[in-house]
Amino acid sequence: MKVSIHNKCSDFNSYRAARVKSLFNCESGADFTLSAELPLDDNDWKLGVIVGPSGSGKTSIGRTIWPEVGIYDDAHGWAEDKPIIDCIAEEGDFNAVTGTLSAVGLGSVPTWLRPFHALSNGEKFRAGLARLIAEGRDRVIVDEFTSVVDRQIAKVGAAAFSKAWKRGGGQAILLSCHYDILDWLEPDWVFDTQTKALQRGSLWRRPKIELEIFKTNGSYWTMFEPHHYLKLPRMIAASYYVGFVDGEAVAHIAVSPRLEISGMRACRMVVMPEWQGAGVGTRFLDKVCELQFDESINKFAPRVK
Repeated sequence: MKVSIHNKCSDFNSYRAARVKSLFNCESGADFTLSAELPLDDNDWKLGVIVGPSGSGKTSIGRTIWPEVGIYDDAHGWAEDKPIIDCIAEEGDFNAVTGTLSAVGLGSVPTWLRPFHALSNGEKFRAGLARLIAEGRDRVIVDEFTSVVDRQIAKVGAAAFSKAWKRGGGQAILLSCHYDILDWLEPDWVFDTQTKALQRGSLWRRPKIELEIFKTNGSYWTMFEPHHYLKLPRMIAASYYVGFVDGEAVAHIAVSPRLEISGMRACRMVVMPEWQGAGVGTRFLDKVCELQFDESINKFAPRVK
């Protein structure tokens, strides 16, 4: 489908406007045109991206694509006197809503109990994505995707949204000026307003996350404790594990014996907010459990003479 836009405004002839035209050899700033060939008529895609620098026509294309749908406003419609948990799919299933919040990386339970206006920019970004997914729309266009959050949250949040959105049957088009999220989104197609090029297929792959796990003492807990949903004392006779990505501490868990079942108990697990939704927590927990199992086998294995 070919999409063409033609934006026009008044051609001003004030003194300063005329001087700018003369100094910079610019005849007019009144017209802007752009054509894009987009695969909108195909049904074999779920996530598309229109990317390019500011002022290159992304929003104009977004307004033209599905005029009956419009551009989604993730900051609109949140009640000021209700927590976000009450504002997402109000008639929907409670477990589905909490699952969606966790899926987009907003797994901090205290955050669910705050109104939208009390959240940080990163939390607002993820709450908006959660509400969008919970609504189950057939078509949606999101402008300024990841523009108001730092790049770490942007990339992990993009990956979390992509995974959650692709589980459904709707089509989403994201408008963004950031190229660093493309690999994390793994979109079905990308149109670049700067080069006017359309790319399709499996050209983007989410970067691998190398997680290093170290057995530590309890000193790291003070760093993670503010992000735990319960206020608890330290575990008795516990071993502590911390996961690092590029030298940054991103995940924490403690393990202590449960004598009544002759086993181990894992608790105090926290993934830092900017890493929630990337799958780090599940892999981290699996590996620590594997380490505990291996230690148990080695501890009780018969000695070989």
